[in-house]
Amino acid sequence: MPYTTCTVPVGGKISIAGGKLNVPDQPIIPFIRGDGTGPDIWAASVRVLDAAVAKAYGGKRKIAWMEVFAGEAAFTKHNNWLPDDTVEAFKEFLVGIKGPLTTPVGGGIRSLNVALRQMLDLYVCLRPVQYFSGVPSPVKRPELVDMVIFRENTEDIYAGIEYKGGSPEAARVLEFLKTNFPKDFDKIRFGTTERIAAYMAQAGAGAHGTPPVEVGIGIKPVSTVGTVRLMKAAVEYALRNQRKNVTIVHKGNIMKFTEGGFRDWAYGAAERIFGNKVYTWAKWEKTKKEKGEEAANAEQKTALAGGALLVKDAIADIALQQVLTRPTDFDVIATLNLNGDYLSDALAAQVGGIGIAPGGNINYVTGHAIFEATHGTAPKYANKDQVNPGSVVLSGEMMLRHLGWIEAADLVLKGLNGAIASKRVTYDFARLMEGATEIKCSAFGDNMIAHM
Repeated sequence: MPYTTCTVPVGGKISIAGGKLNVPDQPIIPFIRGDGTGPDIWAASVRVLDAAVAKAYGGKRKIAWMEVFAGEAAFTKHNNWLPDDTVEAFKEFLVGIKGPLTTPVGGGIRSLNVALRQMLDLYVCLRPVQYFSGVPSPVKRPELVDMVIFRENTEDIYAGIEYKGGSPEAARVLEFLKTNFPKDFDKIRFGTTERIAAYMAQAGAGAHGTPPVEVGIGIKPVSTVGTVRLMKAAVEYALRNQRKNVTIVHKGNIMKFTEGGFRDWAYGAAERIFGNKVYTWAKWEKTKKEKGEEAANAEQKTALAGGALLVKDAIADIALQQVLTRPTDFDVIATLNLNGDYLSDALAAQVGGIGIAPGGNINYVTGHAIFEATHGTAPKYANKDQVNPGSVVLSGEMMLRHLGWIEAADLVLKGLNGAIASKRVTYDFARLMEGATEIKCSAFGDNMIAHM
């Protein structure tokens, strides 16, 4: 298609057939520099990625970078926070990468990141969390953290079905519940003027008048299909990479038909799709009920000894505690959108912070994927060549691995490990590492390249 806000470079298109990407030697990869510190980070990161590809393949492979626009740069240039060209480029060329983006204030798109995920149906948010030796960490044994989070990316409260308290839309939802589901409406504590007045009188504040009915309403959709496709991706990843278990993280003890449904559908999908390649706690519970705990334990032991992948579950609040106190119990995590948001950032803190946490948003059916920095724009550091480019560098490493360019991805990791070990690092690491030398963002990129 013709593009008006960007230019297509010379190169080839990535395609997908039978669930497998076909990657030419010079693939066209759309990229967004990002807002705030994005341009500084991108300048360092793209040099690292290009150097890794050049070194790994001796010039036989090269990425054809195609700049597209979103966020403040797009608004400044084209008076549009997310031009159609940008979405179309990601659709046409399948795989892309982006820096951090500003969320517009006021009306319009709530989040550019969420908008891109939903427009392209990028249903998996893939967040690997690993420790790089020498990185400052607030925990004693950060090296024990080695997890991969599969966060469902399109449903849950992030679907954006939400109505402001006091708005006509919220009032209509409240009236619908009152008329059709009165028992559920009774659970909305302050959904009527009469209830508010009664509370004010009870609290001795009746003289101040009765405030208006203002109840913010949010709807949390969780579906069978959304759950099954996420779980399939998580289990396939675990089997392909010989991981030891998959943990379904949920809050099904409270939200029984959304998060509880997620757990049940996830277990069902694992058993139905993968058969004896997995052993689930749901199956353990069934055997225990029918034959007793001893038989269930023996069944699980035999299955795991035969190479089956263990699929288990954990309540979200307990999981947030245990990834800190017992990190080796977790390997691959499959979870809903909000839980995944909490978990991925909490785990990033354990291994050195969100500044070096990578992320990918992927649709394994269509082949569409956008890899991204997981931190914010940090505008006060913009144009200072100061911040750590690690999040985009590692997201690029994920992208290279996703393309099947494993040798180049390995060189990126080698370069980052060597740069950190040299203790010539950006300020965020230098201020916490004994004997470190603080260097610029661009110099840290040079340091990574030197250590490939």
